[in-house]
Amino acid sequence: MNADDFDRRMAPLAGSAAPLLWREAFEYPFRLSGFPWFGKDRVYRRLPVGVSGKIPRAVDELANCTAGGQVAFRSDSDQLAIRVELAGLANMNHMPATGQCGFDLYLGPPLKQRFHSVTKYDHTQTRYEVLIFDHPLRRMRHFMLNFPLYQGVKRVQIGLVPDARVEPPSAWAAADKIVAYGTSITQGGCASRPGLAYTNILSRLLNIEVINLGFSGSGKGEPEVVALVAEVPDPLLFVLDYEANAGETLAKTLPDAIRIIRKRRVDVPILVVSRIPFSTDITHPAVRRSRQTSRDMQSELVRKLRKAGDKQIRFVDGGRLLGDDFDECTVDGVHPNDLGFMRMAWRLKIEIQRILRRKPNKVFNRTGKGNS
Repeated sequence: MNADDFDRRMAPLAGSAAPLLWREAFEYPFRLSGFPWFGKDRVYRRLPVGVSGKIPRAVDELANCTAGGQVAFRSDSDQLAIRVELAGLANMNHMPATGQCGFDLYLGPPLKQRFHSVTKYDHTQTRYEVLIFDHPLRRMRHFMLNFPLYQGVKRVQIGLVPDARVEPPSAWAAADKIVAYGTSITQGGCASRPGLAYTNILSRLLNIEVINLGFSGSGKGEPEVVALVAEVPDPLLFVLDYEANAGETLAKTLPDAIRIIRKRRVDVPILVVSRIPFSTDITHPAVRRSRQTSRDMQSELVRKLRKAGDKQIRFVDGGRLLGDDFDECTVDGVHPNDLGFMRMAWRLKIEIQRILRRKPNKVFNRTGKGNS
C-alpha cells in the first residue's frame, strides 16, 4: 500500500510553479548560524576543516552533519522554496527522514516563532526542491529554517519571488553563543524534524544561538575534542551532556574537560548535565543504580569545584528532565522523541536563565529579546 495514493497530504511536496530568485543560504542579508567556522572554511560543518587525524574519525565525520544549523531572515515574499543537495541518503531505521535529512520552517519574530512546515521529498534522492511556504497574503514575515540533524548538506539555496524585499532577522538576545557538547541525544536523535532537537528548541525559547556539538555514539570527552569545543568563538555558556557515551571513563574525562575549558575560557559558565533515564532503568536495577552513581559523582565534582572558588559551574540532574513517565519520552528506550526533547528543553531553559542572569555583564535580559 502507498498512502500517497489515498491522502495527498502524505505525498512529497513539489517545487514552485512560479519563477523564483535563488540565493545561497550564506548570502547577506540571511543570517547563517550554528557553524562556528563557516566564515573561514565556507562549508556547512560543525568543526573546523583540517582536523582529520587529530580527533577521532567518528567525530570528524559526524561534524559534517548539520545539527543546529539555522538560517533566518525577514521577507515579504509570498513563496519560499529551498533547493538542497545532501551528502547522502536518508537511511536511519528509527528516525524519520524529515529529522535526519529535512529542513523545517518556523514563522514569527523571536520568542513567538511557530512551526509551519517541513520538507517532504523522495528519500531515494540526495537532491530535492520543495516549496515550503505559499501564502495568498504578501507582507513582511520572519522566516527561520533549521538544517538536517543527521546528514551533511553540500548546498542549500533559498528561492523567493524575484521582487521580494529581504532583510536581516531581528537580533539575538545575546551576541554570544551557548555551546552544547554531547552525544546522539544532543545531536538530535531521534527528533521527527530538526526544530525539535532540544538545542533548537532552546535557541527559540531563549532567542540565543546554540552551537550543537553532539556526536552520535562519540561524545566521550577526549581532550583533543574538548579543546575544539572550547575554541568556539564568543561562548556564553558551555553545556556538557556526554555521560551516555563516556561510561566508566566519565570520572576521569569530566574533570579534565572542565580544566581544558577553564584554561581557555576562565569566566564562561559551565553547566554539567547527567544523563536522562532510559527505559531499562525500570526493568534493570543495576542500570538505574549505575546512572545514580554517575549522577552523584558529577554533582559532587561540581560541588567541590564551586567550593574551591569556581562559582560559574552548575549541575543539573538529567534524571529529572523527562518526568516520571520518562519511558514514554523516547523512541527506542534511549533516544528522546519529540515529547522528550520538549521536556528537556523547557527544564534546561529554567536553569540556563538562572545562570545567565547572574553573569556580571548582564548580556541576557528577562524577555529574551534582542537589542534591535
